[in-house]
Amino acid sequence: MERKKQIKTILVALLLVGSILGFGYGMSTAIKPSNAQSAPASAVSEPPMIPANFTDLARVVRPGVVNIQVVKKVKNVGFGFHSFGGPFGDKNPFGDFFGPFFEGNPPRSFEQRGVGSGFVMNRDGYILTNNHVVEDADQIKVKLANGKEYDGKVVGRDPKTDLALVKINGATDLHPLQMGNSDDIKVGSWVVAVGSPFGLEQTVTAGIVSAKGRVIGSGPYDDFIQTDASINPGNSGGPLVDMKGQVIGVNTAIISEGKGIGFAIPINMAKEVVPQLEEKGHVTRGWLGVSIQEVTPGLAKSFGLKEGKGALVAQVVSGSPAEKAGIEQGDVIVQFDGKDVASSKDLPRIVASTPVGKEVTIKLSRDGKVLDRQVKVGEMEEKAEVGKAPSTKKSLGLTVQDLTPEIAKGLGLKKETGVVVTGVEPGSPAADAGIRSGDVIREVNRKPVKDVQDFIQKVEKAKDQDNVLLFLQRGQNNMFAAVTVK
Repeated sequence: MERKKQIKTILVALLLVGSILGFGYGMSTAIKPSNAQSAPASAVSEPPMIPANFTDLARVVRPGVVNIQVVKKVKNVGFGFHSFGGPFGDKNPFGDFFGPFFEGNPPRSFEQRGVGSGFVMNRDGYILTNNHVVEDADQIKVKLANGKEYDGKVVGRDPKTDLALVKINGATDLHPLQMGNSDDIKVGSWVVAVGSPFGLEQTVTAGIVSAKGRVIGSGPYDDFIQTDASINPGNSGGPLVDMKGQVIGVNTAIISEGKGIGFAIPINMAKEVVPQLEEKGHVTRGWLGVSIQEVTPGLAKSFGLKEGKGALVAQVVSGSPAEKAGIEQGDVIVQFDGKDVASSKDLPRIVASTPVGKEVTIKLSRDGKVLDRQVKVGEMEEKAEVGKAPSTKKSLGLTVQDLTPEIAKGLGLKKETGVVVTGVEPGSPAADAGIRSGDVIREVNRKPVKDVQDFIQKVEKAKDQDNVLLFLQRGQNNMFAAVTVK
């Protein structure tokens, strides 16, 4: 009996050892050098739930990651940097990329030194990094993993996506990283970040993909991968890689006071930008010529939509490709060039990545009907950027008055039809929705408003409806609001 117990114990121990060894083997075969041939899809096993270690991954990736040191000469300016708006308030999500060098009043001229990361794209010496790492730099030094340093030159920059391409010459022992497919990466997948946080070169951190498609307010084409892999100032521009050692993102932003929250630009976006940066030094983007807003549940109901998908056209730019194609205010764009527009944030990215001059089909919803429109994509200029109008909520609880010539002139308006909001009741649905004094109501339920009396009559007629659709003008911007009648 005792001997049987001993044999059983030995068998259990062997099974445990075998499962552990098999687990480790699965990890070691998941990483391949950059020149290795990929195994057939049917032969690739699923990665383990918890990796045994990341040593093979680090060995493959680290030689392709570089340290970037920059110097900026600054004259007659105060200390500090302006951060962009967004969910971070006044905090800079990139952290203190340039640290303090003095206390009190700054000298009249000085040098600012910063550190960032990047990675090798090819053996010709092209390095991908963030625009905010090298922007306005007077001197760039690129340090490879083997310790060799080279002068770097900015080939091209794209502030809108925060990407930049740097070139080094004379390097013969470069190790380009493999590019992955960021569309394929799934939430919960293991990822590794490599870079120089706080100047600590070749630092490897691991975590998972926390979310995809994050909009953080950094620019018009936000589509970040969120990760809890530790990212700190200095990681900017470094790669975020999957368990195959392929780059799926460019580490870009952090929440300064947060922990475990970092953001990376999807590598598929970089793939679209890099060829233009290499060829032209800048990015040429497609332009449609509309201002859009999110389709809220209230707006969807008002427009007779079954679901709140698409981008609601709040304004059409005069002479734009959209106007020439017959797109109208109030249309809901649900598909562009065969690509679905699930929400308003999708449309700017899709249009921008479309080649200038291409003839495409736009599928839209108008008055409950689905229509197709043919449009020739124009070229975006800095002052003709596709905008996103602020979304509104159901609202009422406001006072209005006639839009006189004097009021119209004071508001900088050319048209004198409509009514102007003169007051919003505190705590009312209108206040909660963000409707402000000075907003001009142009339409009620798609019907033009002439004056206060006309406005009251149109609202009274809509008493039995759940929603009243208002079309507003605020400054030079137009927007719709689905209002709940009470």
